[in-house]
Amino acid sequence: MTSSERTYQGRRLPHQDEEVFDQGLGFDIGTLLGRRQVLRAFGIGAAALGLAACSNESSSPSASSTSAASTSSGEIPDETAGPYPGDGSNGPDVLEESGIVRSDIRSSFGDSTTTAEGVPMTLELEIKDLANGGSAFAGVAVYVWHCDRSGGYSLYSDGLTEENYLRGVQIADDSGKVKFTSIFPACYTGRWPHIHFEVYPSEADITDSTKAIATSQVALPKDVCDVVFKESGYEASVSNLSQVTLDNDNVFGDDGGASQLGTATGDVSSGYAVFLSVGVDTRTTPTAGAAPAGGGGAPGGTPPSGAPGGTPPSGAPGGTPPSGAPGGGPGGTPPSGAPGGGPGGAPPSGAPAA
Repeated sequence: MTSSERTYQGRRLPHQDEEVFDQGLGFDIGTLLGRRQVLRAFGIGAAALGLAACSNESSSPSASSTSAASTSSGEIPDETAGPYPGDGSNGPDVLEESGIVRSDIRSSFGDSTTTAEGVPMTLELEIKDLANGGSAFAGVAVYVWHCDRSGGYSLYSDGLTEENYLRGVQIADDSGKVKFTSIFPACYTGRWPHIHFEVYPSEADITDSTKAIATSQVALPKDVCDVVFKESGYEASVSNLSQVTLDNDNVFGDDGGASQLGTATGDVSSGYAVFLSVGVDTRTTPTAGAAPAGGGGAPGGTPPSGAPGGTPPSGAPGGTPPSGAPGGGPGGTPPSGAPGGGPGGAPPSGAPAA
Protein backbone atom coordinates (compact mmCIF):
# COMPACT_ATOMS: atom_id res chain seq x y z
CA MET A 1 0.00 0.00 0.00
CA THR A 2 1.50 3.30 -1.09
CA SER A 3 1.13 6.51 0.87
CA SER A 4 -1.03 7.97 -1.89
CA GLU A 5 -3.65 5.22 -1.79
CA ARG A 6 -7.06 5.98 -0.24
CA THR A 7 -8.14 3.99 2.82
CA TYR A 8 -11.22 3.69 5.07
CA GLN A 9 -10.89 2.65 8.74
CA GLY A 10 -7.34 1.45 7.94
CA ARG A 11 -8.48 -0.69 4.99
CA ARG A 12 -7.44 -0.01 1.40
CA LEU A 13 -10.32 0.95 -0.87
CA PRO A 14 -10.50 -1.64 -3.69
CA HIS A 15 -11.82 1.00 -6.11
CA GLN A 16 -9.57 3.99 -5.64
CA ASP A 17 -11.57 6.25 -7.96
CA GLU A 18 -14.97 5.55 -6.34
CA GLU A 19 -16.63 6.87 -3.19
CA VAL A 20 -16.57 4.77 0.02
CA PHE A 21 -20.16 3.64 -0.46
CA ASP A 22 -19.37 2.35 -3.98
CA GLN A 23 -16.62 -0.13 -2.99
CA GLY A 24 -18.68 -3.29 -3.51
CA LEU A 25 -20.41 -5.93 -1.39
CA GLY A 26 -17.25 -7.56 -0.08
CA PHE A 27 -15.92 -4.29 1.31
CA ASP A 28 -19.33 -3.43 2.85
CA ILE A 29 -19.57 -6.80 4.63
CA GLY A 30 -16.11 -6.37 6.05
CA THR A 31 -17.02 -2.93 7.35
CA LEU A 32 -20.24 -4.20 8.96
CA LEU A 33 -18.44 -7.09 10.68
CA GLY A 34 -15.90 -4.65 12.03
CA ARG A 35 -18.65 -2.51 13.55
CA ARG A 36 -20.21 -5.54 15.23
CA GLN A 37 -16.91 -6.46 16.83
CA VAL A 38 -16.67 -2.96 18.27
CA LEU A 39 -20.22 -3.20 19.58
CA ARG A 40 -19.48 -6.55 21.22
CA ALA A 41 -16.50 -4.99 22.95
CA PHE A 42 -18.91 -2.55 24.59
CA GLY A 43 -21.54 -5.22 25.26
CA ILE A 44 -23.97 -3.85 22.70
CA GLY A 45 -25.81 -6.33 20.50
CA ALA A 46 -27.24 -5.97 17.03
CA ALA A 47 -30.75 -5.67 18.48
CA ALA A 48 -29.63 -2.66 20.47
CA LEU A 49 -28.17 -1.18 17.32
CA GLY A 50 -31.51 -1.59 15.62
CA LEU A 51 -33.31 0.07 18.51
CA ALA A 52 -30.87 2.94 18.40
CA ALA A 53 -31.64 3.39 14.72
CA CYS A 54 -35.37 3.45 15.49
CA SER A 55 -34.88 5.99 18.26
CA ASN A 56 -33.04 8.22 15.84
CA GLU A 57 -36.19 8.27 13.74
CA SER A 58 -38.45 9.23 16.67
CA SER A 59 -38.63 12.79 15.41
CA SER A 60 -40.77 11.62 12.50
CA PRO A 61 -44.13 13.37 11.89
CA SER A 62 -46.13 10.44 13.32
CA ALA A 63 -44.35 10.62 16.66
CA SER A 64 -44.75 14.37 16.95
CA SER A 65 -48.42 14.22 16.02
CA THR A 66 -49.01 11.64 18.75
CA SER A 67 -47.44 13.96 21.28
CA ALA A 68 -49.58 16.83 20.07
CA ALA A 69 -52.71 14.74 20.41
CA SER A 70 -51.88 13.81 23.99
CA THR A 71 -51.41 17.45 25.04
CA SER A 72 -53.91 19.28 22.85
CA SER A 73 -57.09 18.19 24.67
CA GLY A 74 -56.46 20.66 27.50
CA GLU A 75 -59.16 21.79 29.88
CA ILE A 76 -62.71 20.63 29.21
CA PRO A 77 -64.81 23.65 28.10
CA ASP A 78 -67.12 25.04 30.76
CA GLU A 79 -70.72 24.73 29.59
CA THR A 80 -74.10 25.68 30.96
CA ALA A 81 -75.71 23.28 33.42
CA GLY A 82 -78.98 24.14 31.66
CA PRO A 83 -82.34 24.73 33.28
CA TYR A 84 -82.66 21.19 34.71
CA PRO A 85 -79.50 20.58 36.79
CA GLY A 86 -81.14 19.28 39.94
CA ASP A 87 -78.17 20.58 41.94
CA GLY A 88 -80.07 23.28 43.83
CA SER A 89 -79.04 26.11 41.53
CA ASN A 90 -82.42 26.08 39.78
CA GLY A 91 -85.12 24.49 41.89
CA PRO A 92 -84.76 20.92 43.21
CA ASP A 93 -81.55 19.62 44.77
CA VAL A 94 -81.08 15.87 44.37
CA LEU A 95 -77.53 16.16 45.68
CA GLU A 96 -78.91 16.69 49.18
CA GLU A 97 -80.60 13.29 49.11
CA SER A 98 -79.24 10.09 50.57
CA GLY A 99 -78.71 7.57 47.80
CA ILE A 100 -77.43 9.95 45.12
CA VAL A 101 -73.94 8.40 45.27
CA ARG A 102 -74.46 5.37 43.03
CA SER A 103 -73.16 3.87 39.80
CA ASP A 104 -76.45 2.59 38.34
CA ILE A 105 -78.63 5.62 37.64
CA ARG A 106 -81.38 3.97 35.59
CA SER A 107 -83.91 3.89 38.43
CA SER A 108 -85.25 6.52 40.80
CA PHE A 109 -84.40 6.12 44.49
CA GLY A 110 -86.18 7.14 47.66
CA ASP A 111 -89.98 7.18 47.34
CA SER A 112 -89.97 5.95 43.74
CA THR A 113 -88.38 2.98 42.01
CA THR A 114 -89.37 3.84 38.42
CA THR A 115 -86.78 2.67 35.91
CA ALA A 116 -86.00 4.63 32.76
CA GLU A 117 -86.21 2.43 29.66
CA GLY A 118 -83.93 2.58 26.66
CA VAL A 119 -80.85 1.17 24.98
CA PRO A 120 -78.29 0.26 27.68
CA MET A 121 -75.29 2.56 28.03
CA THR A 122 -72.33 2.89 30.35
CA LEU A 123 -70.53 6.19 30.70
CA GLU A 124 -66.91 6.32 31.83
CA LEU A 125 -65.18 9.63 32.50
CA GLU A 126 -61.46 9.89 33.17
CA ILE A 127 -60.76 13.03 35.18
CA LYS A 128 -57.29 14.53 34.80
CA ASP A 129 -55.77 17.09 37.17
CA LEU A 130 -54.17 19.63 34.83
CA ALA A 131 -52.81 21.67 37.74
CA ASN A 132 -50.65 18.64 38.53
CA GLY A 133 -49.38 17.73 35.12
CA GLY A 134 -52.49 15.86 33.97
CA SER A 135 -52.28 13.19 36.66
CA ALA A 136 -55.30 11.17 37.73
CA PHE A 137 -57.70 13.36 39.73
CA ALA A 138 -58.52 10.76 42.37
CA GLY A 139 -61.20 11.52 44.96
CA VAL A 140 -63.19 14.12 43.03
CA ALA A 141 -66.96 13.69 42.94
CA VAL A 142 -68.63 13.61 39.52
CA TYR A 143 -72.36 14.31 39.18
CA VAL A 144 -73.97 13.11 35.93
CA TRP A 145 -77.48 13.71 34.58
CA HIS A 146 -79.30 13.49 31.24
CA CYS A 147 -82.75 13.17 29.67
CA ASP A 148 -84.60 9.90 29.09
CA ARG A 149 -85.43 8.37 25.71
CA SER A 150 -88.45 10.69 25.35
CA GLY A 151 -86.43 13.80 26.07
CA GLY A 152 -87.80 14.30 29.59
CA TYR A 153 -85.74 15.28 32.64
CA SER A 154 -86.54 13.84 36.05
CA LEU A 155 -87.43 16.38 38.78
CA TYR A 156 -88.64 18.92 36.17
CA SER A 157 -90.79 17.59 33.32
CA ASP A 158 -94.53 17.13 33.79
CA GLY A 159 -95.12 13.63 35.11
CA LEU A 160 -91.49 13.31 36.20
CA THR A 161 -91.29 15.77 39.08
CA GLU A 162 -91.40 12.90 41.60
CA GLU A 163 -88.69 10.95 39.76
CA ASN A 164 -84.94 11.34 40.13
CA TYR A 165 -83.70 8.74 37.68
CA LEU A 166 -80.78 9.32 35.30
CA ARG A 167 -78.95 11.31 37.97
CA GLY A 168 -76.09 10.11 40.15
CA VAL A 169 -72.69 10.76 41.69
CA GLN A 170 -69.53 8.68 41.65
CA ILE A 171 -66.17 9.27 43.35
CA ALA A 172 -63.13 9.03 41.07
CA ASP A 173 -60.86 6.06 41.81
CA ASP A 174 -57.07 6.12 41.95
CA SER A 175 -56.96 6.31 38.14
CA GLY A 176 -59.31 9.30 38.15
CA LYS A 177 -62.15 7.30 36.60
CA VAL A 178 -65.87 7.12 37.31
CA LYS A 179 -68.34 4.81 35.60
CA PHE A 180 -72.13 4.99 35.39
CA THR A 181 -74.70 2.49 34.14
CA SER A 182 -77.54 4.24 32.33
CA ILE A 183 -79.57 4.35 29.11
CA PHE A 184 -78.84 6.20 25.89
CA PRO A 185 -80.52 9.64 26.00
CA ALA A 186 -82.82 11.10 23.35
CA CYS A 187 -82.27 13.92 20.92
CA TYR A 188 -84.74 16.74 21.43
CA THR A 189 -85.30 19.72 19.15
CA GLY A 190 -82.42 22.15 18.87
CA ARG A 191 -79.84 20.22 20.91
CA TRP A 192 -77.29 17.61 19.94
CA PRO A 193 -77.63 14.39 22.03
CA HIS A 194 -75.63 15.02 25.21
CA ILE A 195 -74.93 14.18 28.84
CA HIS A 196 -74.37 16.81 31.55
CA PHE A 197 -71.80 16.52 34.31
CA GLU A 198 -70.28 18.54 37.15
CA VAL A 199 -67.01 17.86 38.97
CA TYR A 200 -66.66 18.67 42.67
CA PRO A 201 -63.49 18.60 44.83
CA SER A 202 -64.94 15.85 47.03
CA GLU A 203 -68.15 14.08 48.01
CA ALA A 204 -68.57 16.51 50.91
CA ASP A 205 -68.81 19.41 48.45
CA ILE A 206 -71.67 18.17 46.25
CA THR A 207 -74.39 19.80 48.35
CA ASP A 208 -73.16 23.26 47.31
CA SER A 209 -73.35 23.79 43.53
CA THR A 210 -71.08 26.82 43.76
CA LYS A 211 -68.19 24.52 44.69
CA ALA A 212 -68.18 22.76 41.31
CA ILE A 213 -64.73 23.01 39.73
CA ALA A 214 -65.98 22.05 36.26
CA THR A 215 -69.36 21.96 34.52
CA SER A 216 -69.56 20.52 31.02
CA GLN A 217 -71.33 18.14 28.63
CA VAL A 218 -70.50 14.98 26.69
CA ALA A 219 -71.53 14.93 23.01
CA LEU A 220 -72.58 11.55 21.65
CA PRO A 221 -71.27 10.21 18.28
CA LYS A 222 -73.65 10.56 15.34
CA ASP A 223 -73.08 7.09 13.91
CA VAL A 224 -74.16 5.53 17.21
CA CYS A 225 -77.10 7.92 17.56
CA ASP A 226 -78.31 6.93 14.09
CA VAL A 227 -78.39 3.27 15.13
CA VAL A 228 -79.91 3.79 18.59
CA PHE A 229 -82.66 6.10 17.39
CA LYS A 230 -84.07 3.35 15.16
CA GLU A 231 -85.10 1.52 18.31
CA SER A 232 -88.57 1.66 19.86
CA GLY A 233 -89.15 4.70 22.06
CA TYR A 234 -86.66 6.91 20.21
CA GLU A 235 -88.84 7.67 17.19
CA ALA A 236 -88.94 11.46 17.68
CA SER A 237 -85.15 11.59 17.98
CA VAL A 238 -84.70 10.65 14.32
CA SER A 239 -86.26 13.86 12.95
CA ASN A 240 -84.82 15.98 15.77
CA LEU A 241 -81.28 14.81 15.00
CA SER A 242 -81.71 15.57 11.32
CA GLN A 243 -82.24 19.25 12.20
CA VAL A 244 -79.10 19.83 14.28
CA THR A 245 -75.35 19.34 13.85
CA LEU A 246 -72.39 19.58 16.16
CA ASP A 247 -71.43 22.75 14.31
CA ASN A 248 -74.72 24.61 14.80
CA ASP A 249 -75.51 23.32 18.29
CA ASN A 250 -75.21 26.34 20.60
CA VAL A 251 -73.17 24.43 23.18
CA PHE A 252 -70.81 22.36 21.03
CA GLY A 253 -70.89 24.64 17.98
CA ASP A 254 -67.87 26.78 18.85
CA ASP A 255 -65.52 23.89 18.04
CA GLY A 256 -67.84 21.17 16.76
CA GLY A 257 -67.56 19.35 20.08
CA ALA A 258 -63.91 18.53 19.36
CA SER A 259 -62.94 18.11 23.01
CA GLN A 260 -66.31 16.85 24.27
CA LEU A 261 -67.17 14.14 21.75
CA GLY A 262 -67.20 10.81 23.53
CA THR A 263 -66.07 7.57 21.92
CA ALA A 264 -68.57 4.73 21.85
CA THR A 265 -68.35 0.98 21.29
CA GLY A 266 -70.98 -1.74 21.43
CA ASP A 267 -74.39 -2.46 19.93
CA VAL A 268 -78.07 -1.95 20.74
CA SER A 269 -78.57 -5.41 22.26
CA SER A 270 -75.62 -5.50 24.65
CA GLY A 271 -75.43 -1.73 25.04
CA TYR A 272 -72.88 0.97 24.33
CA ALA A 273 -69.83 2.02 26.32
CA VAL A 274 -69.17 5.77 26.08
CA PHE A 275 -65.82 7.20 27.19
CA LEU A 276 -64.42 10.71 27.53
CA SER A 277 -61.19 12.04 29.03
CA VAL A 278 -61.88 15.21 31.01
CA GLY A 279 -59.16 17.72 31.84
CA VAL A 280 -59.93 19.86 34.90
CA ASP A 281 -57.76 22.83 35.83
CA THR A 282 -58.32 24.20 39.32
CA ARG A 283 -56.12 27.21 38.49
CA THR A 284 -58.87 28.65 36.29
CA THR A 285 -62.14 30.17 37.46
CA PRO A 286 -65.21 28.01 36.63
CA THR A 287 -67.89 29.76 34.60
CA ALA A 288 -70.58 27.17 35.28
CA GLY A 289 -73.82 28.27 33.70
CA ALA A 290 -72.40 31.15 31.70
CA ALA A 291 -74.18 31.94 28.47
CA PRO A 292 -72.82 30.45 25.25
CA ALA A 293 -71.08 32.95 23.00
CA GLY A 294 -73.28 35.04 20.75
CA GLY A 295 -76.39 35.37 22.85
CA GLY A 296 -77.87 37.05 25.87
CA GLY A 297 -78.57 35.00 28.93
CA ALA A 298 -77.76 31.40 29.68
CA PRO A 299 -80.08 28.62 28.56
CA GLY A 300 -82.91 28.58 30.99
CA GLY A 301 -86.00 30.69 31.27
CA THR A 302 -89.06 29.65 33.26
CA PRO A 303 -88.74 26.07 34.55
CA PRO A 304 -91.08 23.43 33.08
CA SER A 305 -94.68 23.54 34.16
CA GLY A 306 -95.13 21.96 37.57
CA ALA A 307 -91.42 21.97 38.39
CA PRO A 308 -90.53 22.93 41.94
CA GLY A 309 -88.67 26.15 42.38
CA GLY A 310 -90.79 28.51 40.27
CA THR A 311 -88.77 31.39 38.92
CA PRO A 312 -85.06 30.53 38.78
CA PRO A 313 -83.07 32.08 41.61
CA SER A 314 -80.92 35.09 40.90
CA GLY A 315 -77.80 34.02 39.05
CA ALA A 316 -79.26 30.68 38.01
CA PRO A 317 -79.47 29.76 34.34
CA GLY A 318 -82.33 31.78 32.94
CA GLY A 319 -83.35 34.68 30.82
CA THR A 320 -83.69 35.00 27.08
CA PRO A 321 -82.12 32.15 25.09
CA PRO A 322 -79.08 33.09 23.00
CA SER A 323 -80.04 34.75 19.75
CA GLY A 324 -79.46 32.67 16.66
CA ALA A 325 -79.52 29.40 18.60
CA PRO A 326 -81.26 26.54 16.82
CA GLY A 327 -84.78 25.86 17.89
CA GLY A 328 -85.02 28.92 20.11
CA GLY A 329 -81.96 28.18 22.21
CA PRO A 330 -80.46 24.93 23.36
CA GLY A 331 -83.91 23.42 23.31
CA GLY A 332 -86.97 24.56 21.49
CA THR A 333 -89.89 22.21 20.98
CA PRO A 334 -89.01 18.86 22.58
CA PRO A 335 -89.75 15.52 20.87
CA SER A 336 -93.39 14.83 20.17
CA GLY A 337 -94.88 12.32 22.53
CA ALA A 338 -92.52 13.21 25.36
CA PRO A 339 -93.91 14.07 28.78
CA GLY A 340 -95.44 17.54 28.58
CA GLY A 341 -94.10 20.72 30.04
CA GLY A 342 -90.36 20.99 29.63
CA PRO A 343 -88.30 18.53 27.64
CA GLY A 344 -91.48 16.59 26.91
CA GLY A 345 -94.62 17.79 25.17
CA ALA A 346 -95.17 21.52 24.68
CA PRO A 347 -92.49 23.45 26.57
CA PRO A 348 -93.40 26.41 28.73
CA SER A 349 -93.06 29.78 27.08
CA GLY A 350 -89.41 30.70 26.66
CA ALA A 351 -88.02 27.60 28.33
CA PRO A 352 -85.46 25.82 26.17
CA ALA A 353 -84.24 22.34 27.03
CA ALA A 354 -80.53 21.95 27.64
